[in-house]
Amino acid sequence: MWYRRDLRVADNAALYHALKNHAAVYGVFLCDSDILTGLPSADRRVEFIRESLIDLDAQLQKLSSERVQGRARLLVLHGRAVAEIPRLALALGATAVYANHDDEPDAIKRDATVAEALRAMGKKLMTFKDHVIFERQEVLTQAGKPYTVFTPYKNAWLKKLATRADGLYLRPYPTEKYAASLQALSSRLCEAYPLPSLSQIGFETTNLAQLRIQTGSAGAQKLLADFVPRMHRYQETRDMPAMKGPSYLSVHLRFGTVSIRQLASLAYQQMQQSPADNWGAATWLSELIWRDFYHQIMANFPHVVGRSFKPDYDRIEWEQGAHADQLYAAWIEARTGYPLVDAAMRQLNQTGYMHNRLRMVVASFLTKDLGLDWRWGERYFARALIDFDLAANNGGWQWAASSGCDAQPYFRIFNPTSQSEKFDPHGQFIRRYMPELAHLNDKTIHAPRNPIVDHAQARRKTLERYAVVKNAH
Repeated sequence: MWYRRDLRVADNAALYHALKNHAAVYGVFLCDSDILTGLPSADRRVEFIRESLIDLDAQLQKLSSERVQGRARLLVLHGRAVAEIPRLALALGATAVYANHDDEPDAIKRDATVAEALRAMGKKLMTFKDHVIFERQEVLTQAGKPYTVFTPYKNAWLKKLATRADGLYLRPYPTEKYAASLQALSSRLCEAYPLPSLSQIGFETTNLAQLRIQTGSAGAQKLLADFVPRMHRYQETRDMPAMKGPSYLSVHLRFGTVSIRQLASLAYQQMQQSPADNWGAATWLSELIWRDFYHQIMANFPHVVGRSFKPDYDRIEWEQGAHADQLYAAWIEARTGYPLVDAAMRQLNQTGYMHNRLRMVVASFLTKDLGLDWRWGERYFARALIDFDLAANNGGWQWAASSGCDAQPYFRIFNPTSQSEKFDPHGQFIRRYMPELAHLNDKTIHAPRNPIVDHAQARRKTLERYAVVKNAH
């Protein structure tokens, strides 16, 4: 069982099928050098994964402790997947490698090369859906085409879910039922493939512990237990960055330390039990459906990685040269002069997390106030976000830039000051991340200070910039 973005034992599709179909199953994680090379030496995601592997190793031991002579452990490799996975499969005498789907373009290429290497050895790579409820082409239009507009996709998604009264699509995989198939490891194997420290794979400790970020499946369940009593208020609180509104489970969804089926099932059941009183649950479920939507967009329209979903939008001429570089640096370093934008960027830089409403605000600001290519912002978020997910990040940035599927219209341009007044009315979020402004009253705290652009002028310039798109239609 090759763990990738599914770092849990409970309700894991590939693990379930491996345990059910084989008498001896080994759990393996690869510290993939193709991914790790080029990352900054202090990367919260790497530390999050490493801490979650400790939790995964403990889960495997616990699951096997009552059913196996000895205990199962997690084997950890380091290197390139195409070399290390087949090599270990050969050393263990494994007949197959089980894993869950990953539809990112680089992951598809990686899996194809690993599958070919295994095939040459007479072994199989078996992969399963686990990361989303509906993937690829499971939800199609009546014409048999992938959806590119969210609301009809959501309606079809909910309709498909309701077609199975037995709850098939949300049913958990009972891995514990077949735990006897977990293979206890010899001390020799444990010593040969130990869980490395961060320094052993070339990374440094970050501020993850100081931020009190919960890791592993145990951390995910604690966050979920905290969120469930708040779920009914999610619709009211989700847009307010100073309030405890979100579930904060995005990083756990990204690395699979929680099952999407568990989350969707909780929201769906709560919504069904009391629809009139549970707009919060319905809204949260809708956010989970957006996640599925962006994953099926990436699977069916892989050109979105690097190019606009709508080709006409690649004709837009973004700011270039030294001045553009200066604007970009000011955005990254929270020096735009717009308090909410700068507070949001400080939150990202200090914690690796940014509130979802603020992701929209800063993305709109980069593309439509500064006139910078959305790919610049996408690239920075890919480096800085602890919950970075290619499909969702790409979808979000293209939504803000109006170049994506079902994106906001190009003439919709967020005013960063009015966004601040609406969603952080008392300036609590600004005061937290911009303490130098804490002395200001609730009205003046939102006002720009030495702004690098004038919003009204930038808006006019953006409408001119996007004229090539208007004229194309």
